[in-house]
Amino acid sequence: MPYQVGVFVGSLSKSSINRRLAKALERLSTDTDLELQEIPIGDLPLYNHDFDADYPPEGTAFKQAISRVDALIFVTPEYNRSVPGALKNAIDWGSRPWGQNSFAHKPSAVIGTSPGKIGTAVGQQHLRSILSFVNSPELAQPEAYIQYTEGLINEAGEITDQSVAAFVTDWLQKFEVFVGKVVTANPK
Repeated sequence: MPYQVGVFVGSLSKSSINRRLAKALERLSTDTDLELQEIPIGDLPLYNHDFDADYPPEGTAFKQAISRVDALIFVTPEYNRSVPGALKNAIDWGSRPWGQNSFAHKPSAVIGTSPGKIGTAVGQQHLRSILSFVNSPELAQPEAYIQYTEGLINEAGEITDQSVAAFVTDWLQKFEVFVGKVVTANPK
């Protein structure tokens, strides 16, 4: 039985290179027992503790989407050496109210692309710190910092460099093994 994997795209831009990477993950996941589906984050209002007493429908639907998947992939750009505000906001919604953390024991992995030489390395490290706090077991290795060059991933999600495609496929396969271990250790 395939694992259902929720995918968060940290960029809200329709033309985001990280959205292209998310499409590439979906295309390449056909070689695994992972079924990827995006969990949108763009319609969430800014998190505020005042909502904890009466969650709005957007927050409730978001938490329900997380509960329906076995694992999570975070595809994130790096904004100012950190994660985009929209992604942090989504994590805040999913981890609240106190005692109802949707990320607890949910295996996760982080990947991202950027034109910079170190990809999204610094932003990913910040995200890993946040995921540790919300008790989401993370795939530690291999890390996936992809330097984006023009044409690397087309709009259909095809990776044009075969070595990068092979790396991403291997990363997905390792994530599949990791998900199996975490799900076995933490059954629902």
